[in-house]
Amino acid sequence: MTAAQGSGRGRTKSTGAPATGRTHDPEGVKRNILEVATREFAAKGYSGARVDEIAAKTATSKRMIYYYFRDKEGLFVAVLEEAYSGIRRIERDLDLGDLPPADALRRLTEFTFDYQNAHPDFVRLVMVENIHDGEHLERSERIQSLNVSVIDVLEAVYRRGVADGVFRAGIETLDLHMTISALSFFNVANRATFSKIFKCDMRSDESLAKRRSQVAETVVRYVRKAAL
Repeated sequence: MTAAQGSGRGRTKSTGAPATGRTHDPEGVKRNILEVATREFAAKGYSGARVDEIAAKTATSKRMIYYYFRDKEGLFVAVLEEAYSGIRRIERDLDLGDLPPADALRRLTEFTFDYQNAHPDFVRLVMVENIHDGEHLERSERIQSLNVSVIDVLEAVYRRGVADGVFRAGIETLDLHMTISALSFFNVANRATFSKIFKCDMRSDESLAKRRSQVAETVVRYVRKAAL
């Protein structure tokens, strides 16, 4: 073995990163770590997930996880940031400004419902963080800025509706967002217990389509201005 090859066991002089032979695509390595960590944290919670197990299921090493994310808490914060950025990124691309206010609100509500049902790990991660009283979210300025965008999107739709005389005035946008989130969240967060208690399949296509329509209609009727 040459001196150059032997030096690969340590850290490179140029970056300080562990020279594992896998650093030619650092963004790919980080994505792989986050994908695996997302599944582990969602399935086992923050306390139950282990960095050793996460590393064993990635295409990299435990040392690289610590290099990119510093520690377990840093990794979990990064997982939360990625989870929130996914839904917010799509929300911004919905082109709601081209739709009448009521249709725009319905589309945003249906999107939220669809996204959460298609990404149950997102719901589980939020539940995990609530168990920990949101302590990890406080470490992330990125999450705070990410979630401002959905309020801005919803505010624009709501104000157009009020201006057009379609929506009633006096509704706080944050309250409206909370209502949309709560109605969509329940279908994932409580479907296991609710399905068993009431002997219904909340995962079936028929059940999802029915509940999706109900949630959207509930939200639109809540803000719609009553006819004189």
